[in-house]
Amino acid sequence: MIASPLAATTLFHLGPVAITVPVATTWGIMLGLAGGSRLLTRRLALHPSTRQAALELAVDAIATQIRETMRADPAPYLPLIGTLFLFILTANWSSLLPGIEPPTAHLETDAALALIVFCAIPWFGIRTRGLRGYLGTFAEPSLLMVPLNLVETLTRTFSLLVRLFGNVMSGVFVIGIVLSLVGLLVPVPLMALELLTGAVQAYIFAVLAMVFISAVTVPPRPPDKESKAWT
Repeated sequence: MIASPLAATTLFHLGPVAITVPVATTWGIMLGLAGGSRLLTRRLALHPSTRQAALELAVDAIATQIRETMRADPAPYLPLIGTLFLFILTANWSSLLPGIEPPTAHLETDAALALIVFCAIPWFGIRTRGLRGYLGTFAEPSLLMVPLNLVETLTRTFSLLVRLFGNVMSGVFVIGIVLSLVGLLVPVPLMALELLTGAVQAYIFAVLAMVFISAVTVPPRPPDKESKAWT
């Protein structure tokens, strides 16, 4: 019998708070990423080693994606976007470890990630354009759009949650069904597909976070001369 994808086994309690398997797995991934980052960056040199060159290439790739997507200096956004991408990618790929279910296949993890993006949007908006400028984004392109823009701030966060949860959970659920029916060898191609899907979902989540943040940090472009001539 396959367990419900919404169920989570409780390992122990910290006072009244139940610590479930997805929470413990999330903590393990966080510790692994923090420890790995520490090991990779503790001996940086002017003439990089192969390991440092690979690390710099990965950071530069994320920074380039931020620059191209947000049309802004990537430095302020690199820590958040890079961390989101690496965490989601690692969490999605953790299903390759025997007995490990990716925490992103559980609703609470995806809700926490979506909430981070939800809080980051006003943070970067106010930091970049000031409180008045950020509030003014709700009236773009006109005052009539204020109600719709307010609703959009909630719906786009919900869409992040549902998209990540639905895609990751469905993949894990399908592999579990196939494993229970045909054994260990047949699902190998499906697991390879899950690697690709996990990477794509991490990329999509990061890109959508960039798009949502850039909507409140990058001022709208003024119409060019040709468009004015037609109006």
